[in-house]
Amino acid sequence: MSVLIEVDKLTKSFGPFIAVDNISFSLNRGEVLGFLGPNGAGKTTTMRMITGFLSPTEGTIKVCNNDVAKYPLQIKEKIGYVPEGAPLYGEMTVLNFLKFIADVRKIPSSKLDIAIENAVKKLGLELVLYQQLETLSKGYKRRVGLSQAIIHDPDILILDEPTDGLDPNQKHEVRKLIKEMASTKAIIISTHILEEVDAVCTRAMIIAQGRMIIDKSPKELLKGSPKGSTLDDVFRTLTIGNPGEIK
Repeated sequence: MSVLIEVDKLTKSFGPFIAVDNISFSLNRGEVLGFLGPNGAGKTTTMRMITGFLSPTEGTIKVCNNDVAKYPLQIKEKIGYVPEGAPLYGEMTVLNFLKFIADVRKIPSSKLDIAIENAVKKLGLELVLYQQLETLSKGYKRRVGLSQAIIHDPDILILDEPTDGLDPNQKHEVRKLIKEMASTKAIIISTHILEEVDAVCTRAMIIAQGRMIIDKSPKELLKGSPKGSTLDDVFRTLTIGNPGEIK
């Protein structure tokens, strides 16, 4: 497996407030990392720094062996990013939006049609292709946000609450898509849905108050916890209770 993301002693401060506190980890191709933690834990801030949208106060980040601070454009070519509540251009149709994103991503005209076709098919956007984005349901808007992240077939996907607003069937389809893409990419998912971690993630990283508490597979988390515990129990113990209770 090749290492696609390397995070070393990452810290981010906003004045006296430390949002991310000395986090280090690496992620290989083929791994799906589930980011878990309460609101304000530092998940989104960490993801924004990895994508290059936010500069760290201390520490380094490498994406595909490129330092994010030194090569911001090069690393953005390697990443597909879906921020939480991703804004869309409401007056555009879905098709025009995807053409716009393809142009921004500098997808060659010879590959444009197939890139759009693949994104549309994978996210099930055929029925709304000529509809304005502002008229779409929250679930379809989320699907469009996901489609723009995969249109250039990136090595890395960073997804902030990717199934937020989707109905159960849509969640199943998105999780299926993530699992299908996982073998050729490194994927980070921020989520509050614990069943999602169990369904698609190979690793679960729990952070609270900006600090990494644990980084294990979902099965290892349960193995080290009291008999009969669920991921929900583990999450509550680590983020609300005493972190020392689970080794």
